[in-house]
Amino acid sequence: MVVKRTSHTGYTVPGLSLQDGHKVAEVLQPRLHALNDLALTLKHAHWNVVGRDFIAVHEMLDPQVDQVRGIIDETAERMATLGMSPNGLPGALVAARTWDDYAIGRAGTAAHLAALDVVYTGFLKSHRKALAEIGALDPITEDMIINQCAKLELFQWFMRAHLEDDDGELLNAGAKTERSAANKAK
Repeated sequence: MVVKRTSHTGYTVPGLSLQDGHKVAEVLQPRLHALNDLALTLKHAHWNVVGRDFIAVHEMLDPQVDQVRGIIDETAERMATLGMSPNGLPGALVAARTWDDYAIGRAGTAAHLAALDVVYTGFLKSHRKALAEIGALDPITEDMIINQCAKLELFQWFMRAHLEDDDGELLNAGAKTERSAANKAK
């Protein structure tokens, strides 16, 4: 028996051309990698956060991990519905990603929250970029990405609420990297 390896089917959803359906799914593949990375990063922070407000931050991260895992499944299933085989393998993620691993190990709550704020900012910017590409092709997938952004923006706000001072300024304001954000928040 010969095993055939194809990443695309000969169909997509009704109302989209095969080309457009596969194009939308191809835009989703890097998002799937980024979502898998986000879930792992959040779980890593959950395991490695220490110090003041430990339990609040530790317990805040688990529901975020669970919701991101749900978003991963939703994204992969949309890709399959559009006629493309989603690739969630770790090797594919590492080969395709354009970002570095999360830079913070065992650290205090403020350091992790500040670094995760930078992670969420980068993720949401790239998710919105994908949204702009998808919006012209498929309103169903566009709606899915909009809803994902709304959930993830809420999670970022939860983190920022821990980092905000009385004047509405973030402890990590102006930080561009996870390390610089963590250092500013100490």
